[in-house]
Amino acid sequence: MEPKIIYEDDSFFVIDKPSGWIVNEATTTKDQPVLQAWLKKFDYPLVGDSLYRSGIVHRLDKETSGVMVVAKNKESFTKLQSEFKKREVSKTYIALVHGKLTPEEGEVNVPVGRLPWRRDRFGVIAGGRDSCTTYKVKEFFPGNNAGHSLVEFYPKTGRTHQIRIHCKHLGHAIVADEFYAGRKTARNDRVWCPRLFLHAASIKFIHPVTGKPVEFSSNLPGELNKVLQNL
Repeated sequence: MEPKIIYEDDSFFVIDKPSGWIVNEATTTKDQPVLQAWLKKFDYPLVGDSLYRSGIVHRLDKETSGVMVVAKNKESFTKLQSEFKKREVSKTYIALVHGKLTPEEGEVNVPVGRLPWRRDRFGVIAGGRDSCTTYKVKEFFPGNNAGHSLVEFYPKTGRTHQIRIHCKHLGHAIVADEFYAGRKTARNDRVWCPRLFLHAASIKFIHPVTGKPVEFSSNLPGELNKVLQNL
């Protein structure tokens, strides 16, 4: 499955990224689907510009699906990036987590950073960078093994693996998270859930040219809907 363009104008694209796609090109991404390489099929000022990452303003993890914004020119890139840095962009993610998450609404505000003993992992760590996410439980599925909660997350900061780390910190890891749910749990999850159950459902920001608020959304992918139907 390839990415889809949800919206575009002279300033930016809004893209629906499938799970399994890496966002940025690197020496380690050979023979893997990469969004930055896919963008080369389009003709816009920043295409192929490595300094501006082909206009990619923010990123999603490889296994996370959903809505992304790609600027078409330097002016839009600068303005959109500024909105992200000033925390003026509103994002909503949907995740299925282990157990019954209580309270049903809350906030996680903890320092996170790269783990000194495992450099490819991040976690809650003293001296880390501030990170904040609010959440709201949408539905609880009793089922087996303490059940599962379908949750909307609203990150206020944009740290690497932030929502995944915050779920682990809450004691309710995301289903099929091979990094933070534990190897055995993730392996068992993959029997009935084929991928990380984390989806970027919507994004709201100020249009870099008109100055008006705009909002775009992405439906939950079919493979994740199927998981919910089988719970």
